[in-house]
Amino acid sequence: MEQAAEKKDHLLKRPIRFLFKWRSFYPYELVCYVLMYAGATLFAYATLPPAGIPPYTPSLLRILLLSILTLYSGFFAALIWNDITDKDIDQVVHPTRPIPDGRISQSRFFAIALLFSAMTFLFAVLTSPWCLILVGMTALFVTFHNKYLKKKIHLPAYSEIFTPVQWLTVPLFGFFAMWTALPATGDSTITVPVLGYLSLHSTQLVPLLLLVLFTYFADDAHDLAEGIHDVEGDRLQRVNTYATSFGTAVAAKVSCAMIIISGIFGILLWYTTLLSLLFLVPFLILWVYTLRSFFKLVSVKDDLQGKQLAKLMGKKGYDYLLLSYVILFCDVSFQLVNAYSLHWVIGLL
Repeated sequence: MEQAAEKKDHLLKRPIRFLFKWRSFYPYELVCYVLMYAGATLFAYATLPPAGIPPYTPSLLRILLLSILTLYSGFFAALIWNDITDKDIDQVVHPTRPIPDGRISQSRFFAIALLFSAMTFLFAVLTSPWCLILVGMTALFVTFHNKYLKKKIHLPAYSEIFTPVQWLTVPLFGFFAMWTALPATGDSTITVPVLGYLSLHSTQLVPLLLLVLFTYFADDAHDLAEGIHDVEGDRLQRVNTYATSFGTAVAAKVSCAMIIISGIFGILLWYTTLLSLLFLVPFLILWVYTLRSFFKLVSVKDDLQGKQLAKLMGKKGYDYLLLSYVILFCDVSFQLVNAYSLHWVIGLL
């Protein structure tokens, strides 16, 4: 009996151990994802009218928790599906990943992907049926894009034009949660049987658009850098990236340009919303640091050195995206705490 219990405990721990060893996740990344998903949702809450950070409400905590659980499980699901669909490319450029390395069978990895996908859908529907629709549409797009479209569509740079679309779920989910899980107080409300209401606030559309554009360009910048590193594998599989379509030198310049564009949208986000200097100052420092690093990628002439540097820039570009959201979370959280404290003090008086 005791041996059976120990064996069962071992089987339960083994998948968890594998997930931590599956990719070389840094501890700060795993924390940043929580703050990123929370930051997108809190920002949507902070932009609700009337002007000024709304005070804390108990329903906010529920939405915040479900948003984090939905997006976190969705992140793991998307990453595992990507490993499954890109196994042929990984055999060339990432041979140490689990399937090429033989650490796990494709069928077992498929089962893990299904588990995380089911968790994503469960947490999404608990937020609201509209959020489930959003997550479902994203899942369908990612599945067909990774499995078929990026290897079948011959539009130049198709893969890297559309791959960042999956990350747009992060800002969209936060706003959809506010529009569907809070009381319907918007200036335009749509009610659909089964799905319920979608209560839009027109004043939130510009902040949402700016956050979506920032996310797209920041993520695409790091995708392009990684595409330079993976160019040989992508060519073998006929995947159209900027590097395979126009060459690594052009891809490096476009990647740098996208960092510039994303920074402009980040500044506009601060200028047009209630974000404070607590966001702007660290964001500008992060943006300039990342941009200077990407300029080095443009200036490299040696192909081998360029591919090695591109891998490093891909990581720096990814950190730029993550840390920008962390800065957003810190600013909005600070303002929310201040607003709640003021509301509490006024209630006492």
